[in-house]
Amino acid sequence: MFKDFELVDFENSAKKLEEIIKYNKQELAKLIKIENKAYDNFVKPYVELSYELEEFITPIFHIDSVKNSELTQKVYSECLPIISIYESELAQNEDIYQGFLEIDTTSLNKEQKKVVDNEIRDFKLGGCGLNDGDKEELKKIKLELSELSKDFSQNVLNATNSFEMVCEDFEDVKEIPKSDLELAQFEEEGKTKYKFSLQMPSYIAYMTYGTNRAKREEIYKAYTTRAEQNGAIIEKILKLRRKKAALLGFKNYADLSLASKMANKADEVVEFLNELALKAKDKAKLEIQEVEKLAKKDGVEDIKSFDLTYYSNKLKEEQYEINDEEYRPYFEKNSVLKGLFEFLNKIFDIEFKEVEAKTWDKKVKVYDIYEKDVLKARIFYDLEARADKRGGAWMNNWHSHFVDSSGNKNLASAYVVGNFPPSSEKTPSLLRHDDVVTLFHEMGHALHHLLSNVDELYVSGINGVAWDTVEFPSQFLEYFSYQKDVLKLFAKHYQSGEVLSDEMIDKLMRARNFQSSLATIRQVEFALFDFKLHMSEVEDEKEVQTLLDNIRDEISPILPPSYNKFQNGFSHIFAGGYAAGYYSYKWAEVLSADAFYLFIENGVFNQELALRYKELILGLGGSDDMDKLFYEFAKRNPKVESLLKIDGIID
Repeated sequence: MFKDFELVDFENSAKKLEEIIKYNKQELAKLIKIENKAYDNFVKPYVELSYELEEFITPIFHIDSVKNSELTQKVYSECLPIISIYESELAQNEDIYQGFLEIDTTSLNKEQKKVVDNEIRDFKLGGCGLNDGDKEELKKIKLELSELSKDFSQNVLNATNSFEMVCEDFEDVKEIPKSDLELAQFEEEGKTKYKFSLQMPSYIAYMTYGTNRAKREEIYKAYTTRAEQNGAIIEKILKLRRKKAALLGFKNYADLSLASKMANKADEVVEFLNELALKAKDKAKLEIQEVEKLAKKDGVEDIKSFDLTYYSNKLKEEQYEINDEEYRPYFEKNSVLKGLFEFLNKIFDIEFKEVEAKTWDKKVKVYDIYEKDVLKARIFYDLEARADKRGGAWMNNWHSHFVDSSGNKNLASAYVVGNFPPSSEKTPSLLRHDDVVTLFHEMGHALHHLLSNVDELYVSGINGVAWDTVEFPSQFLEYFSYQKDVLKLFAKHYQSGEVLSDEMIDKLMRARNFQSSLATIRQVEFALFDFKLHMSEVEDEKEVQTLLDNIRDEISPILPPSYNKFQNGFSHIFAGGYAAGYYSYKWAEVLSADAFYLFIENGVFNQELALRYKELILGLGGSDDMDKLFYEFAKRNPKVESLLKIDGIID
């Protein structure tokens, strides 16, 4: 039923990819010759050809992210130009494009019409209608952009893995929790020392609990100056994106990006972000002042960015009598996962069963999802940090739910990847609550893909979902990770089995909006930088920095050191799919907050409401515009005020 994750003859993947593409081209030539083109004899076979190719290439790209090595880099680099050139040629194939224009849509159902409409739009955005010279130029641009994105990502990973900071004096690490200290500890020349890296669990541990201010700056500086060579790559990426937009008839890359999103105009996005910044700015300044006041008690008169996490944590403990570290024994990874499954069973009536299956690492776990005892989907979890894994957390879809030309139902599968504290022989993987929130977030993405009931591949699951609404289901599920009844399902001490007390849960819930205005400003800063960068004529590395500095001057209550080159590690927009789209996190958050308000009003475990959400938002995937699906679910349009209230920015 499900294909194994099995990379047979991996080193020759490029050769196999070429064979698949050769076959696809032969089949496409046959489709073009069909005289009376219809959905069943033209669209459906066309879609399935792309699916077989995607099924093959996804594990190859995935393995480079989760088990990075010289071999995976080599294979990725060999496959990338092959797939990029093929996709560029296909996107500009006038005969296929004309074939879609010939389809009579009057007898098609809603899903099928959406597939045809989306494809016509995407062929236009791919270059159909351009002259041969411009098409060739566009192909070159797409190939170069894909290679630059790969280089950008690899540079960040290499820089992350190349740094380590050693502390020899216990005074420098005395506040660091035992579980983190055990992972950092090593013996050298008969002396106990402590090693910290830029891997997120290690980096966060020192930034949050590292006593030595100079050491905090050392590791902060290393993190914020990673991959200096990416500055030149950014220049090339921006230049190429601007050329691409111009070739396709757009004023700038931001306008090109919006052509396939829910937001209508660039000004609409900027106004939305500025409104959020305006609402959050004053409160964010007060939040910084609180931290400054506390730091002064320590003799720190000029608080810097590398002090913020350390003193914010102390302030949080003081204001809410909450110590994040006290919670970690209650958030053992396997217990959290089991509780998450129980919660999803209660609201969505789905069941998770662990299965033995081939994976890429011994710590990866695989589960089949059942709906009313019927097999629905498969999910892979790779949650612990490793040196050979790209940083961050993400969901990556592999297979999709759809019905093929032969009437066979294909089931969906996906990977959920994290970088949570690694387990050791002495200690299991103990999560921070922030990690729990991240897991719920990525699970929201996964459910959006895996629980689809759409029969047409190109609009099933997250396929065909507008990019600025794709974060809605993930952010929506996050909110439940703060709810008492949900937490009690899995927040159990890994040694004693004691359930997290009501008092500790209440503290956690009260502290949810700690520095929420600062967090909002931070996200708006990233989003404005991304969007204005792609609206502008900026190309030079210095101009990029100036644009970012100007945005910070306007909205940020604390400015980073001049050496901070955050943009050189901003993989979301330079190596991911968020270029001129990072705003979507806040845009979609309006939907998620308003949807969650219905559960606040009607009960966290309100299954009737949850099943309606499952049917309309998750089940219908990309088969309809998200604003329409949201209205059908909530019976109202979303309001920004819901987000601001949940975040405690307004009353």
